[in-house]
Amino acid sequence: MNALAQEGYLEPLRAYIASGRPYMGICVGMQALFEGSDESPGVAGLGIVPARVERFAQYDATHTHKKAVPHIGWSLVQAPEGEDAAARAFGLKKDEWYYFVHSYRVAYTPELAPWTLGTTQYGDESYVSVVQHNNVFATQFHPEKSGAAGLAVLDGWLRQTEPLASVPRTFVPHSAYALPTRRIVACLDVRSNDQGDLVVTKGESYDVRERSGDTGGEVRNMGKPVELAQRYYAEGADEVAFLNITSFRNWALGDQPMLALLRVAAATIFVPLTIGGGIRDFTDPDGTFHPALDVAHAYFRAGADKVSIGSEAVSAVERLLERCAALGAGADPGAAPDAALTNDTGIEQISHMYGSQAVVVSIDPKRVYVDEGDQVPAAHAASLVRGPDERAGRVGQPAQWWYACTIKGGRETRDIDVVQLARGVERLGAGELLINSIDRDGSNAGFDTQLIDLVRGAVAISVIASSGAGNPGHFAEVFAPRDATGGASIEAALAAGIFHRREVSIGEVKEALAQHGLPVRQSTAVEPVRT
Repeated sequence: MNALAQEGYLEPLRAYIASGRPYMGICVGMQALFEGSDESPGVAGLGIVPARVERFAQYDATHTHKKAVPHIGWSLVQAPEGEDAAARAFGLKKDEWYYFVHSYRVAYTPELAPWTLGTTQYGDESYVSVVQHNNVFATQFHPEKSGAAGLAVLDGWLRQTEPLASVPRTFVPHSAYALPTRRIVACLDVRSNDQGDLVVTKGESYDVRERSGDTGGEVRNMGKPVELAQRYYAEGADEVAFLNITSFRNWALGDQPMLALLRVAAATIFVPLTIGGGIRDFTDPDGTFHPALDVAHAYFRAGADKVSIGSEAVSAVERLLERCAALGAGADPGAAPDAALTNDTGIEQISHMYGSQAVVVSIDPKRVYVDEGDQVPAAHAASLVRGPDERAGRVGQPAQWWYACTIKGGRETRDIDVVQLARGVERLGAGELLINSIDRDGSNAGFDTQLIDLVRGAVAISVIASSGAGNPGHFAEVFAPRDATGGASIEAALAAGIFHRREVSIGEVKEALAQHGLPVRQSTAVEPVRT
């Protein structure tokens, strides 16, 4: 709203809507219709709909259930009770899942019924997710990222030739508590092969070359990036992530092949796209300095929905800890005072410009075992875990360890633990965490649930599990509720090699989750778009 007000767009928008011409808003385009938002205190909205936008609560009214904020995921839209011509005209279906990503919402009340065409439940909060009144139509979800269901909504709006009058509407109450589906993310490691072509590869202990005797051969080729991503979209992947593992080393903004890949993918794949690799400050060959925000701009303009930051996040939190120490603020970066925030990191700048939901931090922890009689460093005591040993020769024996974070693809260990890093990047503005277990990578032994639970308990933002999946049961295990509240342990899980090699399909994973009573998006099959 600040930007709309500063650029003088509020009055022209009000005049446009008052003229009766068709208006469609998506996400913040819907929130702008209301009187104001807690996201921009003191800034008036368009005032078309008489209500205010407020931030989601972290807990339910009984302080029993905890949910991640931002709300990131696929949720149902509750249409009005009975037959509604507008819902039918705009292609809204009560049994379809739509993609949401937001931290703020308008709580539904019966007074808003004349304006409301759909509501959605997140936790115990029922909020307005679709607005329709005469020429005004808006969605809190992103139809362009909601697969075939979302494209049907866009098609419905484009087909309208006359405003649809609003009629009296009633809504059946939602269940007492509801969460989005568990998300399955397909990840593609992308790099150039020796011929200069972009390929999807998969490393073994981070070695992406086929072995030929004692030397490495050709780069392991699992397929073409866009074609493979299109296949996963058609199979029902909830998100697709591209990790650029070789580019951006010297001149991030000059990587035209990767940017072109994103443009093609965004034009043919209608679920969220994440891109990682090289999101950092850099100096180009002519000596010009570019902040990480410039790289993010290029990615977003090419079609990415989120950017993933890795090693740079470790450095950012290390510096944050140093500033906290200098201020006498303690060793918990999650509680860092405002004075410790410099707003010069990529995480801070990108989240400020695009919202926290656009920033994923990729964390690569590894176990540091602590033998009997050894002292755990005091700074890392919060990440201490006990369980069965997984080291050769000691498998199954009682053990204890903490999780140290690594950089450079796990090749370098730093003196910062996973709890410190997770809480630190949350404080800097990240909206989601991707947890890659170095110990389980490529093992097919299952996700490190102790690691995932440790992180989930330390932060209030969304968590994605990665590394170790070998069968559908591993996904059901990591998604299973950990306590009697029935709340989600985590929000999403990612896999790569098992999907590339067709050892496990996305459909098989979702079927297993459904059999365990876990909500999943059963999407309408779509044909891959050929380019």
